[in-house]
Amino acid sequence: MAAGDIAVARTVAALREAVAGWRRQQERIALVPTMGALHRGHLALVEAARRHCERVVASLFVNPKQFGPREDFAAYPRSEAADLAKFSEAGVDLVFAPTVEEMYPAGFVTTVRVAGIGDDLEGAHRPGHFDGVATVVSKLLLQCLPDIACFGEKDYQQLLVVRRMARDLDIPVRIEGVATVREPDGLALSSRNVYLSPEERRVAPLLYRVLNDTAAALAAAPDNVAAR
Repeated sequence: MAAGDIAVARTVAALREAVAGWRRQQERIALVPTMGALHRGHLALVEAARRHCERVVASLFVNPKQFGPREDFAAYPRSEAADLAKFSEAGVDLVFAPTVEEMYPAGFVTTVRVAGIGDDLEGAHRPGHFDGVATVVSKLLLQCLPDIACFGEKDYQQLLVVRRMARDLDIPVRIEGVATVREPDGLALSSRNVYLSPEERRVAPLLYRVLNDTAAALAAAPDNVAAR
C-alpha cells in the first residue's frame, strides 16, 4: 500500500478501510480529487484541505469518461512518481490511485448528468465532458465519504456542476472552492499549459488582463460599458 513515503490505495476496499480507521478516531477527512501532473494549484487544494481536516485523501486518476473522442486522454501528462512525492511533501495522508478497471469495472453503464449547468460554455464545446466529471466525482465522494472535498475555482463551471450534483443526490459532503493560483503574469496554473507554444504562452495572460480591466470598468461605470 505504501509508495515511498506515502500510503497509496489502489482499490476502493483499501480506501474505505483507511477512512474507516480515521472515522473510529473521530477525525475529519478531506478529499482532493486530481488527475495528476501536479502544480502549485493542486497543492493549494491540499493546503486548504489540511486547514479544515485532520486527514487528507488525494485522488490520482486520469478519468477517461471526461475526454471526448478527439481529445487528449492518451497524451494527458502522467507522472505518478513525481506526483506521489509532491503529495507526500504537502502532507497528504493517503493517495487513492485506482486503475480504470477499478473505477469502471466490466458492465459499468451508469452516467451522472447535471442538466443545465453542464450544457453551456465549456459543456457546449465539449459534449459529455461534464457528464464524465459528475460521474467520476460522484463515485469518489461515495467511495471516500469525506467531510469536505476541495475543488479549484479555476474550473468554475466544474465547481458549480459538482456542487449541484452533490446537493441533488444528497451526498453529505461540503464542496469547498479554492481560489485560482496564477503565474506572476496572471496565467492560471494548469497541467495543460505544457501544450502552449512560446507564442501562445506569451499571449495567454492577456485574457486575464482583459477580463480584469472589463470587470473594473463595469464596476466603476456600469451604465457606460457597452455590451459587445
